[in-house]
Amino acid sequence: MAYAELICQSNFTFLRGASSPEELVTTAAFLNYSAIAITDECSVAGVVRAHSEIKRHRLPISLIVGSFFCFQDDFCFVLLCPNKAAYAELCRIITQARRRSPKGEYKLAEWDLIAIKHCQIVWLPGPENEKNSHWGQWLYRHHPKRTWLGATRFLNNLDTVRFNAIHHLHRVHHFPVLATTHALFHHTSRLPLQHVLHAMQENTSVDQLGSAVLANAERALRNISKIKKLFPQQWIDNTQKLASQCEFSLDELKYQYPAELVPPGLTAIEHLRNCVEKGIKKRFPNGLSDEIRAVIEKEMTLIEEQDYPYFFLTIHDIVQFAQKKKILYQGRGSAANSVVCYCLEITAVDPRQINVLFERFISKERDEPPDIDVDFEHSRREEIIQYIYAKYGRERTALAATVITFRFKSAFREVGKALGLPESQLDFVIKNINRRDRTVPWQSQLSACGLDTRSTKVCQLVALVEEVVGFPRHLSQHVGGFVISAGPLYELVPVENAAMAERTVIQWDKDDLESLGLLKVDILALGMLTAIRRTFDLLNTQFPEPLSIPFITRLGDDPQVYDMICKADTVGVFQIESRAQMSMLPRLKPRTYYDLVVQIAIVRPGPIQGDMVHPYLLRRHGKENVTYPSEEVQNVLSRTMGVPIFQEQVIQLAMVAAGFTGGEADQLRRAMASWKKDGRIYEFRDKLIHGMTNKGYSMAFAEQLFEQIKGFGGYGFPESHSASFAVLAYVSCWLKYYFPTEFYIALLNSLPMGFYSASQLVQDARRHHIHVLAVCINHSDREHTLVCQKGVKAIRLGFKLVNGLSEKAIQRVLQARPAHGFTNMHQLKQLGISEKDLSALASADTLSLLGGNRFQARWAMMDQQASLPLFSNQQSALPLEVAPNDAQDTVEDYASLSLSLKNHPIALVLQERTIKGLTLANQLHNKPHGSVVHVVGCVTCRQAPGTASGATFFTLEDHTGNMNIVVWQSTARHQQKAYLKAQILQVDGILERSTEGVVHVIAGKLTDRSCWFSSLTVSARNFH
Repeated sequence: MAYAELICQSNFTFLRGASSPEELVTTAAFLNYSAIAITDECSVAGVVRAHSEIKRHRLPISLIVGSFFCFQDDFCFVLLCPNKAAYAELCRIITQARRRSPKGEYKLAEWDLIAIKHCQIVWLPGPENEKNSHWGQWLYRHHPKRTWLGATRFLNNLDTVRFNAIHHLHRVHHFPVLATTHALFHHTSRLPLQHVLHAMQENTSVDQLGSAVLANAERALRNISKIKKLFPQQWIDNTQKLASQCEFSLDELKYQYPAELVPPGLTAIEHLRNCVEKGIKKRFPNGLSDEIRAVIEKEMTLIEEQDYPYFFLTIHDIVQFAQKKKILYQGRGSAANSVVCYCLEITAVDPRQINVLFERFISKERDEPPDIDVDFEHSRREEIIQYIYAKYGRERTALAATVITFRFKSAFREVGKALGLPESQLDFVIKNINRRDRTVPWQSQLSACGLDTRSTKVCQLVALVEEVVGFPRHLSQHVGGFVISAGPLYELVPVENAAMAERTVIQWDKDDLESLGLLKVDILALGMLTAIRRTFDLLNTQFPEPLSIPFITRLGDDPQVYDMICKADTVGVFQIESRAQMSMLPRLKPRTYYDLVVQIAIVRPGPIQGDMVHPYLLRRHGKENVTYPSEEVQNVLSRTMGVPIFQEQVIQLAMVAAGFTGGEADQLRRAMASWKKDGRIYEFRDKLIHGMTNKGYSMAFAEQLFEQIKGFGGYGFPESHSASFAVLAYVSCWLKYYFPTEFYIALLNSLPMGFYSASQLVQDARRHHIHVLAVCINHSDREHTLVCQKGVKAIRLGFKLVNGLSEKAIQRVLQARPAHGFTNMHQLKQLGISEKDLSALASADTLSLLGGNRFQARWAMMDQQASLPLFSNQQSALPLEVAPNDAQDTVEDYASLSLSLKNHPIALVLQERTIKGLTLANQLHNKPHGSVVHVVGCVTCRQAPGTASGATFFTLEDHTGNMNIVVWQSTARHQQKAYLKAQILQVDGILERSTEGVVHVIAGKLTDRSCWFSSLTVSARNFH
């Protein structure tokens, strides 16, 4: 017996469906259904995943695309797509309903329903006869030929009422009846999870839902024998009758590129060639070599054959706009694999400097659009976004979506609330579970947090959290992936409003687009580009020769800049600023651009997990011979000393050493990117190892390569990315070395970005002998500024640093400030800014020129008498003689500015306390390897990378500098409170010094010393 389930809501009907699209189609195929429809509510967000699952596993089942709707709360129906015209119609209806409403909601208009011309309608009548009669007549009047009645049996007290209504409507209007489960999950075991999701949706607990919850598990996919018992045979046969009419497949969707960029009289490829030839003159002023010309011709031939010229022209147009607006940008990713992209000025990476696979960028076998990422200044990316919207219109472009999923914290909190646990208890557990300890799962830590792990409710909590982690929570906008089409985009995919004003998103994320081979243009934001451009702005007012990224790179590799890099003096620069990178720099000792390319890529999970770092360093410094198992492998690995460092090299090795085709190698790349989610990488293990051993490679070499492939999983880092990043890394280092004051100002004005807070950047600037001036009511601007004192450059901190100070108050102060500055408090009070803003200015000690210390300034602000007209010309009195002590000043500095220029907390602590045998940060280099040391500092960073064998890297800061602390898992586990909570931490441990002079302290004892400065707020940045 053939049966098709025509109504299924997956977990993309957020907080309603309790199974993934993949689970639904797999289970339906197992149950021998002939077809299944994924019909999420006013959405097609889940259909691509169902489509991909069926294709990937060749499931013997047809997928029908549709969507479920409720109109006026009493008319629920499903639209199914028999053909491509119906699919375009469905997308239009969803788009209109979503665009009328705020994010996450929809509102149908009656005209949307009247205008249906192609979709099949499955009506789900309710229990009220009067409403059923109205909608039955309405459907008979407007859609008599395409309406079906969906009969459901939930085995509850309303089944008889529903069946009677179905029979009556069938007799009156002759609508055919079909059976449906209206599934919300694939298996009955998901009922508790569905209850919890429903409670989340209603923002209450399961207990409080009462009769609103599902009474049983009859919304699971049923086996066919049960369906035969529940429904008449004719109703079952009608499911197959309707399913056989629904022939539309997502494979029919074909992307059409926007065409208006091509001038009249030219084809797209002719115009692209003209743009490339123009770029050649700029990029290669001394002419092209035959080799480069051959590469360009090869690329152009492939671009024409694959019909991609419009794609390249679209990106070229966007970067040309950025150039006109003087917005700094940098193409990366696969763009760095292409000489054409270099000539079109999409990327600054000269492909002659690296050796990469063009086939990774474009190949006939892959038959999908190339991937080009372009980073723009994060402070000006909105200009690019609005340019795209203005050029192509809201109908033809929108951002891709990102599916926001439940992660542990959100899952634990939301499931706990749904089960009725107190929020305060849930927050306490979340804060005290050590998620960085990968050897002790969170489930095993619950009892230590006060939960009875034997209780039924806690067992339910654990099971349900495990189920819901990874579930979709809602759609958000992608960081910058634009979809641009030739015609209305809503005929390709539904479009809805984003949470941010003036933004629209499609209902598919980037993985869905990739699965369907649709074009996405990545318009990304990069804070370092903002910082570099701001540095250029400061410098270009001082020097006649304008600075730019090409200007710096044309100067060649500067030995003095590389000296600074090798010393790991890289706080604030791009990419090589993390503790792991700074530990590697003195070991690798980069001296050239390509060394930086390797440096950026080597501190990644792939090379580390594949045990490639140590052999590379030994070979680089001549301590180990470079060997190759074959000439083919030598061609792939010669530029990295015989050690695979980059993702492209691993893919190339699969091709030359294991016999993979280009298409198989690309499938391997995709599996690498997702193996931690679905384990697909293991499908390639046997082919890889057998292919290599059959070609004469050792089993050890083959298995080592597979381990590295797993290391790249989820962290795929190609050489093309690293090459692009290395340009910005070098430029930022060059600016820091030659113009440190301007560079630090630009960094501070570009926050938040990178690893470091404003406090850490200011501390580093002062260690470089740069004078930093406090925020001042008479001298500061909104942003941090460059000042010159007796010919010496200095940084003047700006009002933007003051916590709690409104933008309105800043603008009012700057507009009203006299040329000679304010002279008394009364002038400030007359500006009309709020007491909160005045208090913020006083607390940040910005009023010292007017009101003495911060205590006196606050006192003067509270003096109402001085505000009366009679006293308006009098100087404010300063009757308060109390002045803050050093500790109070420091506490208020951190509270109001998040940093202090007067004192460091550790310096003040050490004035009051003596720590026996204490070693300061600037004294560590004098201590011998293996010595016991005692250090104390503010915790400014915790970093727990997934590849660090369970280690967490702490950065402690005292008044002399930073210290690198390594905390092993066992140490963290036995001293968890200090490990997780300390703001001021004392570490007793063993000093380790590498042969290159890198110093770490291996923590033994952790002691939380935050009580020594109990009111201090120092926020650590935690990366894990």
